[in-house]
Amino acid sequence: MADDKSKRDFRDRVPGGQEYEVGYFASKFGLTIPEVRELIEKYGNDRETLEREAKALGNR
Repeated sequence: MADDKSKRDFRDRVPGGQEYEVGYFASKFGLTIPEVRELIEKYGNDRETLEREAKALGNR
């Protein structure tokens, strides 16, 4: 069965206030913690959006 995109939970978010989550996200995409915080501030904490923007930032 395919994933139901209308059913989302906390795992679809990157909590900006939790250091380990921000650190993990930064290391996953080769970014600094301030860069990740800037992405969260600019785009919100939706994981799919942040991953897309992090990949684009990493390719620059």
